[in-house]
Amino acid sequence: MNATTEALTLERMRADVARVLDCHAADIGDDDNLIDLDLDSMRMLGLVLAWGNTGLPLEFSQLAEHTTLRQWWAVVQQLQAAQTAA
Repeated sequence: MNATTEALTLERMRADVARVLDCHAADIGDDDNLIDLDLDSMRMLGLVLAWGNTGLPLEFSQLAEHTTLRQWWAVVQQLQAAQTAA
């Protein structure tokens, strides 16, 4: 990860999702179905691309099979652990 890139955290993910949904981060619970909150595939792709800029090898398909922030965070934690172990 380069020095100018902010690390990917659960808080950043929640804030980024809130930004694309035009709502407050506090309105997004860990177990809320993001599709039900009107997150579509194009906005999800934008998030994946932005989060990939943190140096994490995140792919759209890894998040597309999940619908909650908690599930997404679990995927990110696994990727971060694999990067640390490498």
